[in-house]
Order: sequence, then structure tokens, then C-alpha cells
Amino acid sequence: MLTFQPIKISNMYLKNRIVMPPMCMYSSDDSGFVNEFHKVHYISRALGGVGLIIQEATSVEKRGRISGNDLGIWEDAQIEGLKELVSSLKKHDSKVAIQLAHAGRKCGVKSEDIISCSSINFNDDYKVAREMTIDDIKSVVESFKAAALRAFKADYDAIEIHAAHGYLIHQFLSPITNHRDDEYGGSLVNRVRFLRDILKQVHEVWPNDRPIILRISASDYVKDGIDVYMMRDIVNQIKDLIDILHVSSGGLVLAPINLFPGYQVKFAEYLKEETGLPTIAVGLITNIEQVEEIIGNNRADLVALGRELLRNPNWVLNHANSYGVKIQYPPQYIRGYN
Repeated sequence: MLTFQPIKISNMYLKNRIVMPPMCMYSSDDSGFVNEFHKVHYISRALGGVGLIIQEATSVEKRGRISGNDLGIWEDAQIEGLKELVSSLKKHDSKVAIQLAHAGRKCGVKSEDIISCSSINFNDDYKVAREMTIDDIKSVVESFKAAALRAFKADYDAIEIHAAHGYLIHQFLSPITNHRDDEYGGSLVNRVRFLRDILKQVHEVWPNDRPIILRISASDYVKDGIDVYMMRDIVNQIKDLIDILHVSSGGLVLAPINLFPGYQVKFAEYLKEETGLPTIAVGLITNIEQVEEIIGNNRADLVALGRELLRNPNWVLNHANSYGVKIQYPPQYIRGYN
């Protein structure tokens, strides 16, 4: 079955096509350190056979957290716990990525200096963001670079730059939230500049043989916002700096979204065709028939199961067993294979 076929992206070899996407657990504390919950949470999915595990949004700055309980990678003291987590996951033959993130105006920690490309709040529950100066922009770019270096020291197989779901990079990309009139606003080229600056600086410290994933929102679902055609043009400006496109949608503003199983796959399919990049499809995908259809019709290269892996950490093992597919079972679990 295609679901269980290996794939190589850049120099990263994945044993199957199943990805655990980043899902915030809000289970750290103000320190941003890894704790026992994170070890149990992620290791259980590695034991369950997931090919690629992408760690939840991990903040590159303390003021870039979504909540006061986010994981962090803004200081060297956080490396040790992250490295221990990565080492444990790799023992179970999963590849491990980390999502590097900055919430911008969607930082819910009201004591922080909330920043964004323009001085607009997300909604009434959030503070009005302070418009970033050029020095602020340079500082955040350096924070992503420093975080990428820490991720390398922690031995992640890949990094994912979070440019989706209404967080800071997405705020720069969308004309809905970016009202600047300098070199970081206005034209599409200017709105992409912040992302390009980050990617170029990350390349200074991240090895060329380890992939860089870009998480994007292919639609803002509102008039005058990003749609899949604008996202195509955005990605084509920076595709020389990334290896994989992780295709989601929404999150910039409150907007109605028609949810159904696989509702975002069409975006991954279109962007794969139009950019030539391998893609990860995601969006209420639950069963193996969906995964087989997506991979079999070349709509995406990898499939992320979010909520389904929260419910069923052994999704991969269970489906391999049900369909009689021979895969490497954890030795401790071998009696569970029929």
C-alpha cells in the first residue's frame, strides 16, 4: 500500500507517508521547557509508527508565544530538554521536525510586548499590537536564525517555519493585516520580504542536507485576503529556499470555513502542481482510504493526521496489521501483530 511506502525528501528518509502535524499542547510553563508530558505525548506516536513527527509551535521569542504554556527555543538553556526528546523519538525510527513560530499579534500573554507588521489586534480578546520598526524586524529575523541553530544543536531532522494560521509571518504576507508603506508592505514582493529574510538567515546556520518545511495558509477565506493563487505566487518567490510545503488554511481572521474530510487537500494538490514542491496535505483526514487516494493520485506526497493521531496514536500499526502489511513493529509490541 502507498501509505506505507518510504520516501526521501532532500536527504531525509521517511519510512512511510504519515505525518503528525504540529498541534499546540499548551503544557509547558513560563520557562518554555520540555517536561514529562511532551515526552509521553511524542514518544507514543513514534512507537505507533508515524514516519515524521513535527513538534508543536515552539516560540523563537518569549513575546512570540501563543500562550504562557508554549514550548520555547528562545534561549540556549532550552536545548538540553529538546535534545533529549529528539533522541528518544529517533530510537523508535521516526524522523523529527520542529515548528519554529512567532505569534505576533496572536500572542495571548498580555504582559508581553505584542508586535506585528501593523498596529491591529486580532479581536477584542487580544491587545492591539505595536507596529514593528525595522529594528524589530531585524531582531525577529535574528531570533529565527538563532532558533534554527539551537534546533540543529538539538539534532532535529528538519525544521518547519510557521507562516500560517494568522501568526506573525502570515500577518506580513496578507494584505488584510499588512498595512505598511515601507519595503515590508504594499506589493507582494515587499510583503514576502520578511519571510525571505528569515529563510535566508536560517540557511546560514541550517545544514543543506536537512529539509526546511514551510507551513502556509492557502486561503484567508475573506475578500481581498490571500487565496490559493496569491499563495502560489508567494511560494514561487521563495521556493528556492524550502524543501517541502505543508498546506493548511485560515487563521488570519475569524471567517466561515466549510469543513469536511480532506477540505484542504485541493490546496496541496494545486500548489504541488504549480510550484513543483513536494507537499504535505492535511485537513480532517482520518482513514486509510483517504490517504491512499491522496498519495495514489499524486495530490500530495505526505499526509498529516492531526486529530486522528490524538485519538489513535497507533494508527499506523493498526492499519498495517489490518491490511497485512509487513512493517517494522516495536519489539515490545510484536505480539500485537497478527
